[in-house]
Amino acid sequence: MSSATYRTLLRTSGAAAFFVTAVGGRVGIAMTSLGIVWLVYGRTGSYAMAGLVTGGFAVAEALAGPQLARLVDRFGQTRVLPPTLLAHAAAVAALLAIVAGGGPAWLMTAGGTLVGATIPQLGALSAARWPALLRGDRAAALPTAFALESLGNGLAYLAGPVLVSTAGASGHPALGTVLATALVVAGGLAFAAQRRTAPPPASGAAERRRAGRSLLRPGFAVLVGVNLAIGVFFGAMQVSVAAFAVESGAAGAAAPLFAVSSCGSLLAGWLYGMRRWRAAPRTQLAVVTAGSALGSLTLLAAGSPMELGFVLALTGLAIPPILVLCSLLAEAAVHRAVLTQAFTWLNSASAAGSAGAAALSGRAVDAFGAHGGFAVAVAAAAAMAVLAAAGTRALPGPRS
Repeated sequence: MSSATYRTLLRTSGAAAFFVTAVGGRVGIAMTSLGIVWLVYGRTGSYAMAGLVTGGFAVAEALAGPQLARLVDRFGQTRVLPPTLLAHAAAVAALLAIVAGGGPAWLMTAGGTLVGATIPQLGALSAARWPALLRGDRAAALPTAFALESLGNGLAYLAGPVLVSTAGASGHPALGTVLATALVVAGGLAFAAQRRTAPPPASGAAERRRAGRSLLRPGFAVLVGVNLAIGVFFGAMQVSVAAFAVESGAAGAAAPLFAVSSCGSLLAGWLYGMRRWRAAPRTQLAVVTAGSALGSLTLLAAGSPMELGFVLALTGLAIPPILVLCSLLAEAAVHRAVLTQAFTWLNSASAAGSAGAAALSGRAVDAFGAHGGFAVAVAAAAAMAVLAAAGTRALPGPRS
């Protein structure tokens, strides 16, 4: 195994330019939600208010993202992305003005909702370029390309929260939101400027109708369900790990525990993408999700932060391969004219699962302690395994 596969992939004409600019924009996207928390809390002193505005942002992003992706698939990335970025910048400016002016709760929430409705899904746009770029004999490199996308996303969500928290703690809570927007707009515009690698839009109404029906196939529904379960797993873990650290009398251990999990995931994603796997992707998905479900059972036995750190490193290994396989199977399951929508629906399912799990696992933690929240995560991992195994027949084989 050698990292030359990643280097070779990025040497493909135009690949490095669109990938790097998309990662830069994704760092800003990873900062936006937390930046709103710092912004609203810094002005109102209320975490409840900050949560309300951020909730409006998250719901709007999950609902509007697929609709923006539909426009992208119809008219093309380079035509839809610039006005979307302009609308996003205007929405952020409006939210900043509302918060600075001490606007009422409903108006702040409306501002946060508008920001979420206009934020571009640069991860989906970037992933949709690889199948258009790697055609014919080069299609075998798609798993490596999607692994690279997973690494880019992981790095963005490692760097983004650190940057925005540093800016928020500096005494200028609006700075994080401004910086996030600057990265999103600059990265998005630079990405849109890479016209040569953009996938072509659907050519006619008949093709769009035929392509749209592929989003209703049972195989794609299985993948949406798997991503929904992944979101529940992540949402439950965020609440439960923090609660476990507090219960153990080591609240400061929460950040290192999350870092261990993230680093384990990045390493697993990097290693997975360097190897050519002989098993069919749908078989791999069934095996990896089953292993994840079995490994997550050890969460219920963790008794100390050190033990939990080991378990988090173990469970984090399975997530990148699952995400890569979902992207690979989605690419094979749907018509390429709706590929951006497919990737965005998977992202929206994960976001919806995470948002719902935060409330569900919070109640479980209040009732049964941190291990009650871990039980929610275990149930989500089991649901992933059941969906992947039961949906094996519905999931597609490799695209011919």
